[in-house]
Parts: sequence; C-alpha cells; structure tokens
Amino acid sequence: MERKFFLKQGLVAALSFASVAPLIKSCSKEDVSADGRGSGSTGDTGSTGSGSCAVSPTETAGPFPTKTPSSLVTSDIRSDRTGVLLTVKLTINNLASGCSALAGAIVDIWHCDKDGNYSEYGGSGMQSTNYTSVHFLRGRQLTDASGLVTFTTIYPGWYTGRAPHIHVHVYSASGTSLLVTQIAFPTDVSDTVYTSATQYYTKGKQGTSNASDNVFSDSLASQLATVSGSVDAGYALTHIVTVNAA
Repeated sequence: MERKFFLKQGLVAALSFASVAPLIKSCSKEDVSADGRGSGSTGDTGSTGSGSCAVSPTETAGPFPTKTPSSLVTSDIRSDRTGVLLTVKLTINNLASGCSALAGAIVDIWHCDKDGNYSEYGGSGMQSTNYTSVHFLRGRQLTDASGLVTFTTIYPGWYTGRAPHIHVHVYSASGTSLLVTQIAFPTDVSDTVYTSATQYYTKGKQGTSNASDNVFSDSLASQLATVSGSVDAGYALTHIVTVNAA
C-alpha cells in the first residue's frame, strides 16, 4: 500500500491506494467490479434510500485505469493537453448515511484527450499512439465537508466503440475501494464541441451514441452529467455519485 499525504483545509489526510491491474478487454460492464475483481454482474445499484437515492452503477475501470493514482494528487489534470476547458464538480453521497455527503473520500478520475488517447498506455492494438511515459488527464482529490471534489480538465474526445465519458473511482478515507463508475455527457453539448471547436472537429460527432454505448445503454439516466457553458468560455460538469460506505 502506497501512501501519500497532502494538506487540505488545515488537516493532513492520508490517501491510500490499492492497485488496479490494467485490463486488456474492451470496456464493458462485465469486465470489473468496484473492488477490482472480475465479475459477470452489471453492478448492484443498491437499495433505495431517502427519495430516489441509489448507489451509482458499477462499471469497468479498464482498459486504461490509472496505474498509480496516489502519485497524482492534483486538481488541474490537463498537463500539456489542449482542448475546450472543462471544470468537473463531483459530489459524493453515502447511501448508508441517508445519502448525506461523504467527506474525506478519495476520488480518482481519468479520461482520454481530444483525440481519444489515454496517458500511461499505447504502442498496442488498442491504442497505437504511445503515451506510456506521461500521465495527463488523471488526478486524485479528497472530498470536502460537502462531499465535493473539483477538477480542471478538458472536454474529452471520443474513440471507436464508446460514447464520451469520464471514469471515476471512489475510495474510503482509509483506501478501501467503494465504487468504480463512469459519467456520460449530453449529446447536444458533445455535438457542439466536436463540430465547432477547432481542436476536435476533424473527427466530427461522436461515433457511438449514449443509448447504444455498452456501458451506458441500461443506466444512462443515472450516469448522465449536467453540463453547461460554451466552447469559448468553457464548460462546467456537475454530477452526484452515490456509494454505500457502511
């Protein structure tokens, strides 16, 4: 277990990481469960708490999970990647506490660049461009008292077989894996970015719709983010991820 420390709100918080082995299969619900073990389940959405609260769907972390997320404690994950500015605000709620905010949770996110490539991987049939030695568009933050983490990034591109998405892995403060999930983008916003932003429009609109995506097709309503803004000013994404941390 690798442990890093960083200062947040005047307190020192320990961030623990349980390594997630890279996956070699395509992204589908059958690949991996929230604790990193292989599973044929589509994920337990949990029992209903107060109102419509339920645990977010469990999804695969692969095939490009962050190899050492504990070394990437940062809120600005852009590195050298260019694209339309995107601010990601995720609120982590806990079903076991009546869907109240979960403070002190560790949240990792990662996604592809404008061309559909991931850092830490490449030089293979799944991704020809070799980015094995860099770590762009990956980061880790600790939730505040409101269960909120904020990342500065770029609007992700798309690649064949998948709709645009962001991967999210939530851990308890002690490093126990609570949930691996994914976040979808509204099609109208993606269409605008991919057809009007100069960094993106060579590929055009996304090749796979949200409805036909093999991750989102049966759970889109609970994984679709709210996105507002513009190409020129940048976009803001907000989304609630619910875990069950007893």
